[in-house]
Amino acid sequence: MQASIGIPKSESQKITDILSTLLADEHVLVIKTRNYHWNITGPSFMEIHKFYESHYEILTETIDEIAERITQLGYQAIGTMKEFLSVTRLTEGPYNEHQTEQMKVLLADQETLCKNIRKDIDDIADLKDPVTTDFLTGVLAKHEKMAWMIRSFLK
Repeated sequence: MQASIGIPKSESQKITDILSTLLADEHVLVIKTRNYHWNITGPSFMEIHKFYESHYEILTETIDEIAERITQLGYQAIGTMKEFLSVTRLTEGPYNEHQTEQMKVLLADQETLCKNIRKDIDDIADLKDPVTTDFLTGVLAKHEKMAWMIRSFLK
């Protein structure tokens, strides 16, 4: 059922499309992070294993929040891997067993997400949806923090 919350349907559809793309991005990143978490080996195993776990927990919570925002707007959230892969702005990649390389891949994805979310915020601000704009500002803050943590590891 279409939500009657003061956002015209044409605008809420555009907002939903932006959120759906972000939802797909988050899914690609959480799977990549979980893959590294599940398969990590080496001298820093426990530290990195816990680090990845903390990140995928944040990503999982963010995924749920994005999907719920889509449904609040009156739409159905996409939910299949085929749908995610058809709209994501990130790329899947092969598993890399080297911890530093894993971190570099995750940092690149986090920084890409930060740039994309900034654009998403601007685009949604133009559609006059302050609730989603504010929500995405919080999502951006999470990604900036995760990027900083990874960057700190790589120093």
